[in-house]
Amino acid sequence: MNTNSNVYTVIYTTIVVVVVAAVLAFTATRLRPAQDANAKAETLRQMMAAAQIKPTGELYAARNAEVLGIYSDNIAEAFTVDLQGRKVGELSTASGKIELVDKLKPQNTAIKAGEGATLPVYRFKSGITVVPVYGAGLWGPVWGYLALQSDGRTIAGAYFDHEGETPGLGAKIKDEPWFREQFVGKVIDLDASGNPFDIVKGGAGDDASKVDAITGATMTSKGLDQAIDVWISAYVPYLRTLTNSEEE
Repeated sequence: MNTNSNVYTVIYTTIVVVVVAAVLAFTATRLRPAQDANAKAETLRQMMAAAQIKPTGELYAARNAEVLGIYSDNIAEAFTVDLQGRKVGELSTASGKIELVDKLKPQNTAIKAGEGATLPVYRFKSGITVVPVYGAGLWGPVWGYLALQSDGRTIAGAYFDHEGETPGLGAKIKDEPWFREQFVGKVIDLDASGNPFDIVKGGAGDDASKVDAITGATMTSKGLDQAIDVWISAYVPYLRTLTNSEEE
């Protein structure tokens, strides 16, 4: 075959493309289990950091298998609820079969649509309940976990993360311990329609349902504030059952 012909060029290019695609597909398939394991362990680290099961540094120093074991040893139950606060499904907590709802974007869409949401609830043996939040920051998604005391109102801890917020500014929602530490002891207002908690610019003062925003990261702070409002409002029907149980 004439190696200088157009036919040769097309055939050669096609073969190269097919081979490269096959190699990439094979590599992706082989790496998928490890990627899934890393993602699951990362989600568990964030939840348990919020619930203060162990110090954040210790959780991130632990291997994936250890993280799964810590979770299984400390979790009491995990399940999903609908937008009316009714339990609609169970999530396995066994070390080798841990189930999570870690794809939060589809749930965010369902919450905003007002139907079809199956929201995860993680209840630890310590009495702490952990729920996720998810929304849009300045450059991409922001998300996190709020840990609540048995009354369903009082925040016991928090952990936040992001996809691409600005280092030194919006990224502080993850990088700065002071930001998440100010959530501890604050109270979610379950009676405030659509606005149960606030991240405010200019000082939260002594308001039990407000924390200070990050200076210079207005859009990230607003995005996280909206994420908390949207998701916690969706959980309110369920959280009220905890409050009612506590009062009985």
